Amino acid sequence: MDQHLFSIYEHKIQRLVENLAKNNMKGVYLKDKGELLDYLNANLPDKSTVAVGGSQTLFELNLIEYLRARDVEFFDRYAETLTNEGRKEVFRKSFFADYYLTSSNAVTVDGHLYNVDGTGNRVAALTYGPDKVFVIIGMNKIVGSSEEAEARIREVAAPANCTRLNRNTPCTKAGSCMDCKVADRLCNSYSQIKRQGTKDRIEVLILPLDLGY
Repeated sequence: MDQHLFSIYEHKIQRLVENLAKNNMKGVYLKDKGELLDYLNANLPDKSTVAVGGSQTLFELNLIEYLRARDVEFFDRYAETLTNEGRKEVFRKSFFADYYLTSSNAVTVDGHLYNVDGTGNRVAALTYGPDKVFVIIGMNKIVGSSEEAEARIREVAAPANCTRLNRNTPCTKAGSCMDCKVADRLCNSYSQIKRQGTKDRIEVLILPLDLGY
C-alpha cells in the first residue's frame, strides 16, 4: 500500500482505538500476522476453552489450524465429523467458552461494532457469554459512520458470504442485498454493539491488511 494512503488509515486506527476505550472496549493495533500470533500466545492461556464465530478472516489468517494445534479445548465448529446436531451442540458450548474469536462485518471509527448473522450464534456470543472476545479485523472493515457500516453489510458482507456458502439468494446474482425472504437468506440477526458493560471483555485486534468480508 502507498505510504501516504497508509498514513490515512493509521490516523483512523488511532481514532478507533481511542473511541473503543471510551466504549469500554480495548483496541490493539498489530503490524502483521506474526504480531497477532504473539499476542494470542500471550493472552490466550493453555488449557482454556475456546470457540470461534463464522469468519472468513479467521481462515485467511489460518487461525482455525492455529487453535487446533494449541493446548486448549477448542469447540471446533468446522470439524469434518460434525453432524448438524453436533454443530448445534458446539454453538451452545461456545457460550460457556473462556475465549471467543471472530471478526466483525464493520466497525465504525466511533468504536461501534456492526454484524449480521444467519443463525444468530455469533452475534449472541459477541453480546454475552464468553468471558473474553477477540474481534480480529483488517483495515477494510473500518468505516466512518453507521450508514457506511450498514451499506458495507448490504453491498459487501452479505453477497460475499452468501456466495462463499453457495446460498441461493438474490444478492449472489445482483451483487447487493435485496432484503429477500428466501429460505437461504443469511441476513436474519442484526447486531450493533456501541459499548460494553464489562470493561475490555471485547478486544478489537486491528491488522493493516484487507481481511474477510
